[in-house]
Amino acid sequence: MSRMDAIDRKILAVLQADASLSVAEIGQRVGLSSTPCWKRIQRLEAEGVIQKRVAIVDPEKIGLGVTVFVSIETGDHSQAWLTHFAEVVEAMPEVMEFYRMAGDVDYMLRVVVTDIQGYDGFYKRLIAAVPLKNVTSRFAMEKIKSTTALPIP
Repeated sequence: MSRMDAIDRKILAVLQADASLSVAEIGQRVGLSSTPCWKRIQRLEAEGVIQKRVAIVDPEKIGLGVTVFVSIETGDHSQAWLTHFAEVVEAMPEVMEFYRMAGDVDYMLRVVVTDIQGYDGFYKRLIAAVPLKNVTSRFAMEKIKSTTALPIP
């Protein structure tokens, strides 16, 4: 991967704010004409710096108003268990994020559901699919900050 310069970083900041802008608009904001701007964007995509461009949907406006942070502890730390667990979790569309953790919790999930009953259904499917030692659910009361834009160093 080549090193990113200040213009690459500006391009990333602009795209994170609004990926629907035309290449000409992005170039204007970062001080490039369209062709060199387009080439930089293509390179950033080819290198995997830009993974994809998506529309960000408001979960509440589509009926997914409940966010749950789920801490999971397991008694089984084998690779076979983790492979099975990862397959189960990845197939659950309610899971927005899935992390293996350091510390007192083994895994952390961010889950979005319609309501408490929706979470109960998710929880029952999860515990039926994989043996778990402990599952702790924390319900978000209010979203204070949420962003997809990384702080570009």
